Amino acid sequence: MRSYRDLFRTPEFTPLFLATGAQTVAQTASGLALGMLVYRSTGSPLLSAVSMFGPSLAQVLGATLLLSGADRLPPRGTLAGISLAFAALTALLALPGLPLGAVFAVVLVQGLVASLGGGVRWGLLNEILAKDEAKGGTNGGTNGGTNGGTNGGYLLGRSVFNMMSGIMQITGYATGGALVAALSPRVSLLLAAVLYAVAAAGVRLGLSGRAPRSSGRPSVTATWRTNAVLWRDRPRRLTYLGLWLPNGLVVGCESLYVPYAPGAAGTLFACAALGMLAGDVTVGRLLPPAVRRRAATPLLALLAAPYLLFALRPPPAVAACLVALASVGFGASLVQQERLMSLTPPGLSGHALGLHSAGMLTTQGVGAALAGTAAQLTSPAVAMTGTAAASAAVTLALAVAPVAAPAEADRRGEPALR
Repeated sequence: MRSYRDLFRTPEFTPLFLATGAQTVAQTASGLALGMLVYRSTGSPLLSAVSMFGPSLAQVLGATLLLSGADRLPPRGTLAGISLAFAALTALLALPGLPLGAVFAVVLVQGLVASLGGGVRWGLLNEILAKDEAKGGTNGGTNGGTNGGTNGGYLLGRSVFNMMSGIMQITGYATGGALVAALSPRVSLLLAAVLYAVAAAGVRLGLSGRAPRSSGRPSVTATWRTNAVLWRDRPRRLTYLGLWLPNGLVVGCESLYVPYAPGAAGTLFACAALGMLAGDVTVGRLLPPAVRRRAATPLLALLAAPYLLFALRPPPAVAACLVALASVGFGASLVQQERLMSLTPPGLSGHALGLHSAGMLTTQGVGAALAGTAAQLTSPAVAMTGTAAASAAVTLALAVAPVAAPAEADRRGEPALR
């Protein structure tokens, strides 16, 4: 897999790509609409942040209870069912007079449903591109050796999905902001529900039926057992922490765009997505492998650093530039996911990627809750600065942590985290 053109020639890549794009637009537009709806009715930065990122908090429950289904359920039916569930739940949020407690109950259910989707989707992507690479012989097969090596097609494919996500987030936030201003948050929620249904139809019609990647029935016990296997290995554990913590804390900063600049929140979200797009293009296509392998820590530092300047309370135009610059650092995720796949047996790829997705979204929800609480007690600018400082400190700690890893990896015959 050497080019973006090769990706779109791969069977089933395009339908999965388009359905995921529709779902991303629906998710961003509905999240902004719900955040504005809650903020208008309560005036609370904390409740606004939790309403937008609350589904992420429920990911920890899904990762604990449901994640074994990522490799044990048929991908097409599961992804279509998840999109339909989101369509119904988003339409429910649009009901007038829905009590605030009911809103957060629906948000919790959304998070539980979504916790399974990441593992199924990214495991399927890895399977589609790994088979194509093995057939083409680009890497001489993708999963030889003890832990399987790296599926180069997955890195390129995931970078395209991330770029699409950035573009669709820009579209979703811009469209959502315009709809909220011109119509109402409830209309935006209903239109997002329709788009979720379109995504479900795209999955059902565009993907072929596939058998699950692993045998056995999904269960809580199987989820716990596989989580323990993945978490037990120190290089994988450090990789997961690097994927989750700095990212989650910076998303806490993002969760305060609405109270920081209510009239420019859509612009700030769009600029964040634009920066993420630039980072993914750079990492996925422009950086040579030798440079890319060392890029994770500098990119994570970039992710936090511009938010430290929010201590000066920059005006919206300057804040938008800082947000775009910081979001380039989200490209670190591609480097870390490539590392994770090189450390994971192929039969656990969906579960491993699902654990990454669920853990990342959980820490994003925690980051939003922490930042919202801090903003409630101080101000959005102070909370954003403090959360960014915490992200930078975690990045530094994780950069130092692998020093002891080579000796342990040598004893166990496993690759060290570098």
